[in-house]
Amino acid sequence: MITTRWVRVAALSLSVLLFANVSRCIAIDVETAKQLAAEDGDVKLAAIQKLVASADPAAIALLTALQDDVLVLFKGRLIIAGSGGTKDALTGAPVDAPAAQHEAIMINNRIRAALDGAIAALKLVSPDRAVRLAAARAVAGDPSAEMLPLIKTALDKETDNEVKRLLNQARALIEINSGDAALRREAAKLLGSSGNPQAKQIIGKLLEKHPDGSFIEADAGVREEAIKALRAIERGSLMPQIAATLFSGLSLGSVLLLAALGLAITFGLMGIINMAHGEMLMLGAYTTYVAQSLFRAYLPDWLDWYIAAAVPMAFAVAASIGIALERTVIRFLYGRPLETLLTTWGISLMLTQLVRTVFGAQNVEVANPAWMSGGFSLGADVVLPYNRVVIIVFAAFVVFLVWLFLARTRLGLYVRAVTQNRTMADCMGIPTPRVDWLTFGLGSGIAGLGGVALSQIGNVGPDLGQSYIVDSFMVVVLGGVGQLAGTIIAAVGLGEINKFLEPFTGAVLGKIFVLIIIILFIQKRPQGLFALKGRMAES
Repeated sequence: MITTRWVRVAALSLSVLLFANVSRCIAIDVETAKQLAAEDGDVKLAAIQKLVASADPAAIALLTALQDDVLVLFKGRLIIAGSGGTKDALTGAPVDAPAAQHEAIMINNRIRAALDGAIAALKLVSPDRAVRLAAARAVAGDPSAEMLPLIKTALDKETDNEVKRLLNQARALIEINSGDAALRREAAKLLGSSGNPQAKQIIGKLLEKHPDGSFIEADAGVREEAIKALRAIERGSLMPQIAATLFSGLSLGSVLLLAALGLAITFGLMGIINMAHGEMLMLGAYTTYVAQSLFRAYLPDWLDWYIAAAVPMAFAVAASIGIALERTVIRFLYGRPLETLLTTWGISLMLTQLVRTVFGAQNVEVANPAWMSGGFSLGADVVLPYNRVVIIVFAAFVVFLVWLFLARTRLGLYVRAVTQNRTMADCMGIPTPRVDWLTFGLGSGIAGLGGVALSQIGNVGPDLGQSYIVDSFMVVVLGGVGQLAGTIIAAVGLGEINKFLEPFTGAVLGKIFVLIIIILFIQKRPQGLFALKGRMAES
């Protein structure tokens, strides 16, 4: 019995022969199309081959409809009965065809295998470059030996350099396993210039050894080309990998900055060790989830823009809770650091349990808007996700707004005055209690904005804040308490160090090394990167 694999090989081979010998100007005719509905499988197969030979772009839609079981007969006429209604399979004109009168066209595995090859063949020789490019990428990503004749035929006709590069790459990935040593050498040389990580793995296998010590690749010339190819791929991927690591470090640093910025302000102003700061991040993330749910229920057409509403909502929620905490609890604990630490830790546990009660203990889903999905490709399998890029830009924008607030507003002037000398500011008529709760609210609100960012890159759960509170304090201590510039440099610096250490030490050991570096640095410079001026420096 003929297997599906060999049927597919035969269909593809015949398609290639037809490509080589039949003029592309032949168009689909009604009789050929109707043969797709024939009961005889051989007649169907012959019709598929004729459609492939026609090289008509309309044949792709026709064969795809047959493959998806939406090509049916209606009174002897081929129609496509899809979710968008019924239309003529050849002209695309709408057809009034009740579903009860549709006659299904049955296809078996043999025909499906032929359809796979036919659709791939038509796409590789499509007059539309975008279609050919997408087909070539798909073939290069998962090439099979059955596709080799088709790839060679498409290469003979191709004029676009990018498509040719991908087709050559696919051919080389297949021929690297050829029985001909000369073909394997040429394939290794071609893969060396491709920069494809998949190629690196395949070439690496040629240099592995059997248990008896002999090489898997017996030909020394092939092994020599494989070594050259590996070196070329590594050289080609070095810069993209460095760029990706720098980007990952900047992305992590922007998250740490959003998490620590509010803490730097409140800690610098009031000296409060706020262990509940992480829960403000968590509240901002859950506010984002609520905003998404509201848009999904009441404004589904605007769902992709729920994030625009989530930003002010998260700031308002976190700032309101921060102000309430300062007015009801923290204001009575100034100058008592141990009691403040224990109290805010207890508050953090209460907020975590409150969220568990309201939303449940399981993580909730916060999906990226469509415009934040995907990423920029740098080659060598390196992609910079759009959501990370947006978060970096968002963090820079928040920092700019904080700088404007501190440097260009009256309240910002009050904050700086109270930070430098609280007693003198009080004597000058500055309402220090009001400055305290407004600043505490600002710091909490910024943490809420950090929660919005975190919701776009990870899970949102009740324990979200606990993952960032320690890192936030490390950033604040390293940068210098109450110093905006120091916080920025420390956050980005720690992010980059973490990402460059991870490939060598792993994530956990990397954090340990970072902590050791910070401890050694603080021993040398206790005030951090930037020394604090004013009452806290003098106390």
